[in-house]
Amino acid sequence: MDPVIIVGAGPVGLTLALALARQEVPSVVLDEGPGKDEPRPARTVVLREDTAALLERLTGAALGEHGVRWAGWRSLRRRHVVSDIAFDPAEPAPLHIAQHVLTGFLRGAIAGEPLVRTVVDSRLDAIEQERYGISARTRGPQGTWWRGSYLVGCDGPRSTVRKLQDIRFPGRTAVERHAVAALRVELPWEGRALLHRMPPWRSSGPSAGEVTARPLPDGAWRLDWLLPPGNDLVTPEVLLTRIRETLEGWSDGPAPAYDLLDTGVHTVHHRLARRWRAGRVFLAGDAAHLLGALGTQGLDEGLRDAENLAWKLAAAWHHGPHEALLDSYQTERRAVVAARLRAADQVLPVLRGGGALRHIVPGAARSQDTLLTDGHLGRGPLGAPGTHAGSPLAPRRPEAEIPVGTPPGAQVTDVRVTAEDGSFVRLRDRLDRGALLVVLIAPGTGVWDRKHWMSAGVMPRLAAAVTALPHPAELLVAESYPGAPAHSVLLVRPDGHLVTALSGVRPADLYAAAEATLGEAAHGEQRREEDKDEAAGDDRTATARAGSGAR
Repeated sequence: MDPVIIVGAGPVGLTLALALARQEVPSVVLDEGPGKDEPRPARTVVLREDTAALLERLTGAALGEHGVRWAGWRSLRRRHVVSDIAFDPAEPAPLHIAQHVLTGFLRGAIAGEPLVRTVVDSRLDAIEQERYGISARTRGPQGTWWRGSYLVGCDGPRSTVRKLQDIRFPGRTAVERHAVAALRVELPWEGRALLHRMPPWRSSGPSAGEVTARPLPDGAWRLDWLLPPGNDLVTPEVLLTRIRETLEGWSDGPAPAYDLLDTGVHTVHHRLARRWRAGRVFLAGDAAHLLGALGTQGLDEGLRDAENLAWKLAAAWHHGPHEALLDSYQTERRAVVAARLRAADQVLPVLRGGGALRHIVPGAARSQDTLLTDGHLGRGPLGAPGTHAGSPLAPRRPEAEIPVGTPPGAQVTDVRVTAEDGSFVRLRDRLDRGALLVVLIAPGTGVWDRKHWMSAGVMPRLAAAVTALPHPAELLVAESYPGAPAHSVLLVRPDGHLVTALSGVRPADLYAAAEATLGEAAHGEQRREEDKDEAAGDDRTATARAGSGAR
């Protein structure tokens, strides 16, 4: 079967290629550029726990050693501390890393991956879809036609793929603008990120704005100043004045010495593509959506696009068309991003509309800070990872389903499990391999070798049920899981979302849930309709031949 064609070699496209390779699906990455990235210290990304873990699984790199995991988060309003959060060292905190460093690790992993071919200096020019495949034409030194099974546009806000498919991209332009500077300087909040609203050295009103400081490795920081509405030019003099007055304000005296590493202006747009699938063509990342106001991170959502789409494409690539499964990519991911954009649109007038509300509603200033903190830390409606409770892949709730600490459709908690070879691993390490995960909660098993309990209790019956599932699955055992009683069984999707939690071993319920998760019910109905059409066609052909013979 032909490889998957991926247009765009940014973090989302490279992540998708590695995720497909992990599931033994080949791909061709069409890179419009030269195959390397210019170092830009002021262009950074904040990765949440789940997306950082995804990239570490795919690249094998310890990204935390090349970025900074925040020690805490502090919010100020004028001169008052509104909140001061210290992160538990044992819990993963947001990871702040330069984008060119992240992309470098992705490119390095792809260089050693035989299932991924990267073609540089290749600009997409045309797409032609057929029933059993797709073709893409490129310009450039290696311009040619490329044959693929599917094509995914990860080619950014000005996506050529999206334009060639005539997919609308409505939304709002310049929702926010920020002046950005990366500098090496000593600040009084070592390892902690800071949000300072209405700093006292700025005049009151809409131009008072806010400034965010986020630590980087080697004593560097990224500073972002919210700019007032409009398109006023940010000159070097204006930016240097902002740096000086900010450092002086935080130091209560002369500005400390600093080395300016990089500068820029970051403009946030909010847009959402009408469709994320057109036949064998899919959109992901900035080609499908733009968001980023109020501290939210667009790359986070793009990486979740790649993880969601990869296992579904792999299932279709290995086992034949799964239209319901492929359709669910748009249904699930677009709904999550649309909800986040709606939340931002509702909050923006409150947070950016002036200070009247805090004088009317007691505690409103603190509530505003909480909303911003949610966006920056990946919490609440602005920042928390989306769930797929309303997914078309969600099974009918069996009577044996029980509530656990993770609601159906949400990401599972990362716990220690015993793998099939008897080794202890993290549950998250088994994700993105294309297999469903079946997790038995069995307290006390951790002190015994697997060979002693594989043939005891409910294990033989559960192992037989897992073997009989309609898709490859891996049986894991955990001593505990938040909210899950002993002998409960969890079914987890390849991308880490909980399908259901069952009370005990229920082979029929487990099979039905797995079938629904793969869209198999709809797939079976589709195949039956195709068989009917084919049979009808054969009947028409036979009738025509009979009529021809009679004449």
